[in-house]
Amino acid sequence: MELNDILKIAVEKGASDVHLKPGMPPVFRVDGKLVQHPKTQRLTPQQISAMAKVMMSERQVQRFRENCEVDLAYSVPGVGRFRTNVFQQRGTVAISMRLIPFQVAAFSQLGLPKTLEKISMEGRGLVLVAGTTGSGKSTTLASMVQHINENRTCHIITIEDPIEFLLRDKKSIISQREIGFDTLNFVDSLRSALRQDPDVILVGEMRDMETIQTALMAAETGHLVLSTVHTMDAMETVNRIISFFAAYQQEEIRFQLASVLKAVICQRLIPRMDGKGRVPAVEVLVSTARVRDCIRDRKKTPELNDTMAQGYSTYGMQTFDMALMDLYMRRMITREEALANSSNPGDFEMRVSGVTTGDDSNYDEVAEKGDMVIERFQK
Repeated sequence: MELNDILKIAVEKGASDVHLKPGMPPVFRVDGKLVQHPKTQRLTPQQISAMAKVMMSERQVQRFRENCEVDLAYSVPGVGRFRTNVFQQRGTVAISMRLIPFQVAAFSQLGLPKTLEKISMEGRGLVLVAGTTGSGKSTTLASMVQHINENRTCHIITIEDPIEFLLRDKKSIISQREIGFDTLNFVDSLRSALRQDPDVILVGEMRDMETIQTALMAAETGHLVLSTVHTMDAMETVNRIISFFAAYQQEEIRFQLASVLKAVICQRLIPRMDGKGRVPAVEVLVSTARVRDCIRDRKKTPELNDTMAQGYSTYGMQTFDMALMDLYMRRMITREEALANSSNPGDFEMRVSGVTTGDDSNYDEVAEKGDMVIERFQK
């Protein structure tokens, strides 16, 4: 079977990822679960090597030979675009591919909180989208850029490895740069971007201290900087950014981060109750005077979770557990999935059972939007 045939089947099955490994048939990730294609023979090392060469340019082939792995983007007309990693394992070539839709979905189509519209329209500062691999961070960032593109007149520069969503100019001008082709690395391209008259800069990933330091500087000098971090929640995101720096620098970085951070958006994809795909549970931290105080003072940083819960009505903030409660009450996810993904399963179980746990006024507001009846949540 040809590579493009495999990818076409993957798209028809609604797969998010495709894995090609010698000795196995193609494996698809559908709704978060790995599924082998039953009607395909096991792939040989020679077949996978040939598939890899089809996708790679001469420069990428050379990079693969030098580094034993390479990132690239591969498009199939009429099928889709794929973020691809070709790598070596046990002396043979293997391939992992992530499907990237041709069209960028709006916030409402993705089931993202409405407060992201306001966050996207910030004029300056730092906005971080956090989550594990495969949690939809790139999709959320693309939706934010598209929202800016449709509503603001500005120059947007993206720095990606590789370029994922292909964005067309609307109200804004968008310049997309790919590491290895249009620029050498994140740090140098981010520094150069500051001389390219940008209003918005998207950095694909905060990978190291230099990138973070330059991004903070860009946010300080009047630009809106968007990026991703591989963390589980808002508090861990703050701590992770600070941990990149030496101990003697951390107090200064806390003050710098507090002054530029506009929002942290963390997400997890949860299987839908009806079995039709997954839905995002989104934690949202928005910069307020109290949030800035919690970031500056290491002893107060653990208070960020309570701050988010208390900022639901006024600022549109919410914790993961509040997001899960909302999805559960709207019958979008099961009780079991909500508990499995909850930050505090014990407290969440008591809330669902109608038992009060401290100040639950914000959970009352979340629950009132749903279809289910929990006695304590009914006024």
